[in-house]
Amino acid sequence: MDLVPGAEAGSVTALVGGNRVEHKAESGVLPARVDAVMSEVDEGPCLDAVLHERRIIRVDDMRRELRWPRFAPRAAELGALSVLAFPMFVKDDSLCALNLYAQEANAFTDESEHVGRLLAAHAAVAYAGAQREENLLAAIETRDLIGQAVGLLMERYSISSGRAFDTLIRFSRQTNRKLRDVATELIRDAEAGASK
Repeated sequence: MDLVPGAEAGSVTALVGGNRVEHKAESGVLPARVDAVMSEVDEGPCLDAVLHERRIIRVDDMRRELRWPRFAPRAAELGALSVLAFPMFVKDDSLCALNLYAQEANAFTDESEHVGRLLAAHAAVAYAGAQREENLLAAIETRDLIGQAVGLLMERYSISSGRAFDTLIRFSRQTNRKLRDVATELIRDAEAGASK
């Protein structure tokens, strides 16, 4: 936040399920409190920056703000008098924002917006990388679980790996459950049986 003139604190938020604000990162207590209010009242600069206007939203004095009648008074009461909200363009299905806060009115300038825009672009790249890594780790974990379940079926029924995998898939379809969940249950049952 030190890079953006006037910024005292900030957060990166993602909008889940249309408008529920999920905190991804924050510096200090103020962003967490303000973002929680925004999520609760379902209005505010972050939501507008990402959902409605898809542009930078700048608030010079939250005490005089009329766009968000339920959010603005509470944010001002918490001490967020100046706000900059930047949409982060991560990918089509990810709606994220970089939110910067100051406890002083008129804290942000045109330079703040320019530097903040650059910071938001870098944050979007970092967020996308973290999402990709998280997805890869989940895929590896799922692959390992399925491999363990296939091994259990091979041992238990003296069948080939291909047949064991087909059995898992068939059971997954018949029960309308994810393959990962079926594999996890099979492993859990085997571990429970082994501990008896």
